[in-house]
Amino acid sequence: MSLPDIILVTGTDTGVGKTVTTAALAAVLRRRGRTVAVYKPCQSGNADGDSDIAEIVRLAGAMTAEAGVVLQQPLAPVAAAAVDGAELPPLAAHADRILELAQSHDHVLAEGAGGLLVHLDSDGGTLAGLGALLAPAAAFLLVTRPALGTLNHTTLTLEALEHRGLAVLGVVLGSWPASPGTAEHGNRQVLESLPVPLIGAVRASASELSPADFRDQAAAWLNGLPE
Repeated sequence: MSLPDIILVTGTDTGVGKTVTTAALAAVLRRRGRTVAVYKPCQSGNADGDSDIAEIVRLAGAMTAEAGVVLQQPLAPVAAAAVDGAELPPLAAHADRILELAQSHDHVLAEGAGGLLVHLDSDGGTLAGLGALLAPAAAFLLVTRPALGTLNHTTLTLEALEHRGLAVLGVVLGSWPASPGTAEHGNRQVLESLPVPLIGAVRASASELSPADFRDQAAAWLNGLPE
């Protein structure tokens, strides 16, 4: 598959490395001379200083980057909005903004919240539903763990995407350890045999690198990314 205009970055769970992977993807594309915008439909945890958008910009460099809604509590979007007394935008509003960004950028990277089927609005809309609204211009990049349990979570998510007829660009290991063990090596071997490509593996603690080193090394982590 060639690179789509819109790449939806989802994960098998929260904390699997979606944000760092999105930053690495942005860095690689910008090194290729592409214009990139990053969009986060729902950002929660603002009260604790969490901002995936700010982290992506810090690591990958200045670019168009925005969130559809910013919520204060570090909870799933619907729960965080309830605490804040905020109204979540409908999926269609996110889709419209992503398509608008796609008109002025080569690629739009949209990072989800948690996993594929986390609710992003009060009507049960999910990142999968957003992908359906954006098809055929969009494809999913699935970020997963290297540790035990990842095979089940990965294949379940891929099955959900296939069931919905949504395109998948590939899979990325979001936090590859410096000293992987038998479980990590075995899981990687299985992931390499899946029907969708294993795009690469982002090194653990990549966010602790200087931004310059992060950008220099990103292409090696995502060495299976197509043109």
